[in-house]
Amino acid sequence: MVDLHLHTTASDGTDTPRQLVNRAKDKGISIISVTDHDTVGGIEEARAALPLGMTLIDGVEFSCVSSGEGKFRCHILGYGIDPGCDAINYAIKRGIDKRREKLLARLDYLKSGFGICFSPDEEEGLFSANSTGKLHIARLLIEKGYAASVSEAIEKYLSIRLPDDRIDASLAIEAIITSGGIPVYAHPIGGEREKRLDAQELFRRARELRALGVRGLEAYYSRYTARDRTPILEVASELGMLVSGGSDYHGENKTVPLGCLSADGERVDGFLLTVLPLLLGD
Repeated sequence: MVDLHLHTTASDGTDTPRQLVNRAKDKGISIISVTDHDTVGGIEEARAALPLGMTLIDGVEFSCVSSGEGKFRCHILGYGIDPGCDAINYAIKRGIDKRREKLLARLDYLKSGFGICFSPDEEEGLFSANSTGKLHIARLLIEKGYAASVSEAIEKYLSIRLPDDRIDASLAIEAIITSGGIPVYAHPIGGEREKRLDAQELFRRARELRALGVRGLEAYYSRYTARDRTPILEVASELGMLVSGGSDYHGENKTVPLGCLSADGERVDGFLLTVLPLLLGD
């Protein structure tokens, strides 16, 4: 089994990198990629915990915005990267700076709009995290009794539109390529709670990202049915792009089973992921 889209406590997952590796082993997954949001902080611990017979592909997932024609938000996965590459770490730092600005704006909004203030220790925890997002703040709001669930906290307190905290897709893609990695467009027709793109818009976006250096599309994904995959595979074929797949596992933060690469529950064999031979050197 293969799963090339996994998150740990280094970003917004609930499993430590070591726990993730152990759970993947227990499920019989032999090839994994740790792709934390805008950080490579979990890779070293995951590699140290790796047992014989399991392969770890160093990865990252950048939160991006494409500033070309018809500006759009996207996630770019980087596979086979060098975590120590200056270009990768510069892109990560740019993202950290932008998220810090957005976090400050969000905390100001909670204070001015709802009178909600966090303690100095709680704020320090938010600012010290590698990839603080809505989930982190939502959990604090639940702990303090302002909401009963993550979805309620997000809908009630965190849905306001704020300045974008994403880096330009061209920066992320260039960093991945410079580090020796392969850039892949994650969940290209839409991720969790996102409206699905039609085939025409998918083609337009994939073509734009391909021109920037993206080499693959994530067609096998825990939220995609066979019907969802069809246009992705067609676009990948038409544009000569690679095919990847992953669950987008976040531990307890999402109802996504480890190793699940299809919403239909079908088993996805590794040979369907044409990105793999390049990453494994086959």
